[in-house]
Amino acid sequence: MEKELKLSACDENMGTVLEQVERMLAQTTCDETTQMQIMMAAEELFVNIAHYAYGGEPGEAVLTMQIMEDPKRFHMTFRDHGIPYNPLEHKDPNITLSAEEREIGGLGIFLIKNTMDKMEYEYRDGWNVLSIEKRLAE
Repeated sequence: MEKELKLSACDENMGTVLEQVERMLAQTTCDETTQMQIMMAAEELFVNIAHYAYGGEPGEAVLTMQIMEDPKRFHMTFRDHGIPYNPLEHKDPNITLSAEEREIGGLGIFLIKNTMDKMEYEYRDGWNVLSIEKRLAE
């Protein structure tokens, strides 16, 4: 099962993204914790595209969602034509420091890397392509 969304990368479309992810997850036997982790990842990645990929200019985001079998897992790919940026190369924040001492930024990607089972980035044919995957309960 697969669904693709093409939409303007702006905060106003966050609700649409989360609604579509939630609809896709409703077709699985996914537990609440896993659903929350996937929803958080979708929100974080879409917000990053909306706020940073196009340097404040309008741009497009494409989200592809798939429910895959054997083993059952949820796969999302986010694509944009924005500034090439590999978030996996960003240094993880020092979470032992207090919020006041820690540098701003990077916590969302850190959380995604630590809650998803797989996260990959590539820049291909003018597109940033970031994929994440999470195993679902059988």
